Amino acid sequence: MLRPPRILMILTSSATMGAGGEPTGLWFEELATPFTTFVDAGAAVALASIAGGPAPIDPRSLKPKGENAPSVERFLADAAASAALAATLPLSDTAAEDYDAVFLPGGHGTMWDLPRSDALAGLLGTAWAAGRVVAAVCHGPAGLVRATDGTGAPLVRGRRVTAFSDSEERAVGLAERVPFLLETRLRDLGARYERAADFQPFVLADGRLVTGQNPASSALTARLTLDALAEASR
Repeated sequence: MLRPPRILMILTSSATMGAGGEPTGLWFEELATPFTTFVDAGAAVALASIAGGPAPIDPRSLKPKGENAPSVERFLADAAASAALAATLPLSDTAAEDYDAVFLPGGHGTMWDLPRSDALAGLLGTAWAAGRVVAAVCHGPAGLVRATDGTGAPLVRGRRVTAFSDSEERAVGLAERVPFLLETRLRDLGARYERAADFQPFVLADGRLVTGQNPASSALTARLTLDALAEASR
């Protein structure tokens, strides 16, 4: 790949856990760490969301200034990055063919709108069929549950994947709040689900499909996404 890789990060637009539910949204570090990793590698990164416009941030994922992870502090201090987050592209205005990789950060908001989005399922299917890299971390793999490969089968079927585990969901006290348990759904779709101990870094790369288990996995998920891009360009 002679030009810089182009990466589309697709964020949730769901600000609550269901109608009238408690606040949720994007888990900030799962955006900031991959974003800065990609930028440092010379990639051109675009931010989109299901509805477009400002992406909601899970308030639990932000601390007072100076107390966040370095990637979060850096993102917040970057005027261009903050402006992009405040005015994300509507997913309907994006095309998979314009990007080399699609990356889905997590946050509990993803459990409500990513699986229901026809546009996302279509974009991911098109990206996969076109040989693009597809990556997701933590609850981001919720966006994969309706995506299909070129045969019409679930994209995750028969492939090694990870995501926020059922055990982790119970540990954070939200197993009864989410629309479904992500590990269970992926297994039901035929994925070869694997996991590490709760909240420990764990990432899988099955060819062009890269998935990370939890927030602690975001940095490694980003690095393996770049590795998959390099491999795909050979």
